[in-house]
Amino acid sequence: MKHKVISSFVWVVIVGWGTALFVMAKDKSPEIIPPQLQVDRSSVSAGSSPVVTSYADVVEMVQPAVVSVYSNKIVTTRGAEDPISRLFGGAPRRSREHKEQGLGSGVIVTKDGYIITNNHVVEGADELSVLLPDDREYSATVIGSDPKTDIAVIKIEADDLPIVTLADSDKLRVGDVVFAVGNPLGVGQTVTMGIVSAKGRNKLGLLDNGAGYENFIQTDAAINMGNSGGALVDAKGRLVGINSAILSTTKGNIGIGFAIPVNMAATIMHSLINTGTVTRGYLGIRSETVTAEFVESLNLPKNTKGVAITEIMSDGPAEKAGLQRTDVITDINNRKVSSLEDLRLFIAQAIPGSKVNLQLIRDGKEMSIDVILEERSEHPNALLEGVDTSPLNDELRGRLGMDSKVTGLIISSVSEDSPYAGYLVPNIVIVEINRNPVIDVVNARSLFHEGRNLLLVYYRGQYRYLTVNVR
Repeated sequence: MKHKVISSFVWVVIVGWGTALFVMAKDKSPEIIPPQLQVDRSSVSAGSSPVVTSYADVVEMVQPAVVSVYSNKIVTTRGAEDPISRLFGGAPRRSREHKEQGLGSGVIVTKDGYIITNNHVVEGADELSVLLPDDREYSATVIGSDPKTDIAVIKIEADDLPIVTLADSDKLRVGDVVFAVGNPLGVGQTVTMGIVSAKGRNKLGLLDNGAGYENFIQTDAAINMGNSGGALVDAKGRLVGINSAILSTTKGNIGIGFAIPVNMAATIMHSLINTGTVTRGYLGIRSETVTAEFVESLNLPKNTKGVAITEIMSDGPAEKAGLQRTDVITDINNRKVSSLEDLRLFIAQAIPGSKVNLQLIRDGKEMSIDVILEERSEHPNALLEGVDTSPLNDELRGRLGMDSKVTGLIISSVSEDSPYAGYLVPNIVIVEINRNPVIDVVNARSLFHEGRNLLLVYYRGQYRYLTVNVR
């Protein structure tokens, strides 16, 4: 059986007692000065290339700026090992604290200490430290993180640090030589070589329980646990991606690794530094990728690629701009839209309040419409405070081994500080609320009332009733 290794991140568990200060503070300086990045947007190659016998000079430029990121996290084990078991009659155990130590990698991008790494490297950390290749060690502060792209920005207090030059990742081509630099398995800084195997991988479901924004560079350069947050660089020694994940049957490298394009990473970094959060554009539609069936039913030109609008949200940007159901979007700002994932990514990368140009087909005619985007809420599927859900579809049923007859909303995540964290956990399907069937998240919210609520849920092959007290 094949297994997905979503996180290339090493955790070592050390049992202990006590508490620690949670270090996730944002730099609260009165004036934020945008980081000055070193960027080279030229293509990596221009025509034929001479025979290369060594990349030592290229690697030496990058190595000083790739660091190891160490984290400490105090974890409290409460009740039964399986949180749901105590809801169904299991006896809780005494609470216990233990320390988890983690290792990842990071890339210095400014001389004054801004470092890009992965969200999953720093997530939940109580303490962070950064070790440079020259053995200098610094405490680090998390400036901000974004689970939906797996990007985080941390900061160390230092000056005149070595940095990498950023490339334009949109100019990467399949077949370009790349190097992965990081600290795999804690053995020390390591460089591996491969090529760009593919671009625009966006249907992997690796980020934020499948709700993330994926646009991965795929590479066969060896990436292993501990490489997370490290550099993917081109043959000129420029940063093209941030290593993030692997797919593997062995939990080790088999040549299918993924990196976040540096163009996306830099955009997220600027937003995190400037505001502490990430804002994304919102179009206000529901849509589907155009299939052969769509082409025939809508009388579209043969081989049309795009996304068909199936629903317009009331009073949203799309409705205000005059978009209609069955419109087929083919381009956004001259970027081809071939799938629903393309549309979602392009709109999310746009700044709220910005104007985007949509090329579309309506009733067989090509049209151009400008839309002013609004800001997307990052919790449109929030059912209760700290409880996010997703519609239950055939893909999720297959992944979790559910019968096709199971209906409702599936819990995708529960935040640690949610008042319902002790009662609800991911992968529970909420079938009914107070004896009423659950249709969608809007309908489900309306079924709750203040006080005790009765939920019919499906979990691990069984239907059960739970009571949840809503305040």
